[in-house]
Amino acid sequence: MPFFFSGYAMNALPVRLEAVIFDWAGTLVDFGSFAPTRVFVEAFAQFGVALTLEQARGPMGMGKWDHIRALCDDPGIASQYQERFGALPDDAAVTAIYERFLPMQLEKVAEYSDVIPGALQTLREIRERGLKVGSCSGYPASVMRRVLERALAGGLEIATVVASDQVPRARPAPAMALKNAVELGVADVAACVKVDDTGVGIEEGRRAGMWSVGLLLSGNAAGLTRDAYQALDEVGREAARARARQAFASAEPHYFIDTIADLPSVLSDIEARLASAERP
Repeated sequence: MPFFFSGYAMNALPVRLEAVIFDWAGTLVDFGSFAPTRVFVEAFAQFGVALTLEQARGPMGMGKWDHIRALCDDPGIASQYQERFGALPDDAAVTAIYERFLPMQLEKVAEYSDVIPGALQTLREIRERGLKVGSCSGYPASVMRRVLERALAGGLEIATVVASDQVPRARPAPAMALKNAVELGVADVAACVKVDDTGVGIEEGRRAGMWSVGLLLSGNAAGLTRDAYQALDEVGREAARARARQAFASAEPHYFIDTIADLPSVLSDIEARLASAERP
């Protein structure tokens, strides 16, 4: 027999969605997620280490110190650093690179933070459904303030924002997604959807017990500019989708979509599955 507390059946399954939690770069703003990628390349170059954009994208979605640590663990990158400085990059070296990276990111992030087409309409539809909206980012809070200013100028506003340095462990740990759920007053994480353009962001949502939606063409996985995306014919888009899916292989999102504009139909499908007693 179910146990009731304040009118709520404690073993009841959610029958409808309560909230959608978004990533920022590559999901809501910054088509192609270029703001962090290009700055990583520039920051490492100041230490005599050459990164490709593809290498810089590899750990995307993590907190930025962790991202730099992951890059420094790459044998090719580590060997460049060792050749220059006579030792492999330890945590002190990672911190030095991060401290060079952060002011560069603060200076340039707004340049890349235009709202992604379809984001405003999708957010309107979500709110019209009565769903709550949250967000989180691999950016630290200082950078997120710049992103939010630019987003607001473009008409995009989300009140609940969790930055990577506001939790004990950022992605792929579930803390940022769960902090959103707490702040939004969600009754069950199975009634939440996490939307992200990176594998670690999807893993974050899955570890939090949420439905997950991976973005194939607007974010880090494809690495396309908006113009390059619009120039693709359907054959080109399908090839880009296939490449992007590989970046999500270990994370296994419940759904794939091209961009945030495609999200509403997925939410309808999730609600139908919840009504049939499915969980993430």
